[in-house]
Amino acid sequence: MTKADKTKQFIIEKTAPVFNRKGYAGTSISDLTDVTGLTKGSIYGNFESKDDVALAAFDYNFSRVTQLVGDKVERYQHSVDKLKAYVAVYAALPADPVLQYGCPVLNTAVEADDTHPALKEKARKAINGWKRALVTLVKEGQERKEIKKSADAAAFALSFIALIEGGVMLWKLTGNEEALAAALKTAKRLIKDLEK
Repeated sequence: MTKADKTKQFIIEKTAPVFNRKGYAGTSISDLTDVTGLTKGSIYGNFESKDDVALAAFDYNFSRVTQLVGDKVERYQHSVDKLKAYVAVYAALPADPVLQYGCPVLNTAVEADDTHPALKEKARKAINGWKRALVTLVKEGQERKEIKKSADAAAFALSFIALIEGGVMLWKLTGNEEALAAALKTAKRLIKDLEK
């Protein structure tokens, strides 16, 4: 890794939590210089614009979430246990350094909906990827006879994502962890309904 690559990675790692907490519009170049200790010129010497930093920060935040979930899911063999691992990750969200400011996909999707097409596209792809992963897990569970054959994998995946992201949104909006816990409790019931 070259010195320029290291500097770029440093900027991404330092600014990613700021973008996740404050959003694209709420994050100023001063925020970026404050958190990195670099000058505006140093940041723009490595990125063409704040947009480029934000897009790289989203990728970094999303990869951290993906790794967190993947590490937890891979511990299990049974499809139902793998689905429960998703719930466990989000149940620990308020205390987790990666997710303490909320889910970066949700944060980005809400903010970028009508204002930042490139960030919106990244959030859309992330949700579609999550849906595909859940559908695959359910279908594998059906093949292994761990999950009811009658289960609608796509409907489950969309409902599951909506519950988790909705719970995260309510927690972040109200500051009440019970809202997240209630949504996750319902997500667990959806999983239970899949079991044979």
